[in-house]
Amino acid sequence: MAVSLSSSETDDHAEIAEINVTPFIDVILVLLIIFMVAAPISTVDVPVDLPASAAPATPRPEKPVFITIKADGNLVVGEREIGWTSLASEVGIATSLKKDMRLFLRADKTVPYGEIMRLFDALRAEGYLKVALVALERGSASSSPATGAKP
Repeated sequence: MAVSLSSSETDDHAEIAEINVTPFIDVILVLLIIFMVAAPISTVDVPVDLPASAAPATPRPEKPVFITIKADGNLVVGEREIGWTSLASEVGIATSLKKDMRLFLRADKTVPYGEIMRLFDALRAEGYLKVALVALERGSASSSPATGAKP
C-alpha cells in the first residue's frame, strides 16, 4: 500500500486505496523492448556445424561397411572409389547381399545435404534400411568417429 506524503490536519499517515500502475507500465515497456530486439534475432539463419556429435560411441561391428561421400561428390565403398551408377552392386558385394546389415555413412562437411539424402534414397531403394551416420566426437575433432569405427 502506498502512503500519502501530503500533509493534512486530519490524518498524516492515511493509506491510499489506489493502485500504483507506474512500475507495471515500466515492466511492460521493458518486456516490449526485449521482444522487439529478440524477434529479429530468432529468425536469422545461423550456420550450423552438424558433423560433430556428443552421442556415446556404439560398438564397432566385426567388418563395418563404410560408404563415403567425398568433398568433390564422389562415392567410396570401403576403400574403393565408385560411381553413382555402380552403388547398388558395390554395396551388395560389400555386404554379401545381407540387406539387414548396418551401413556406416561418412560425408565431408562441405557435401550438400541434398547429396546425403540422395544416397539415403538410393540405399533405401535397394533395401538397406539400417544406415548409421559417422561423425567426429565433440571435443576430439581429429580422433575417432562417434560410432567407434575407425575411418
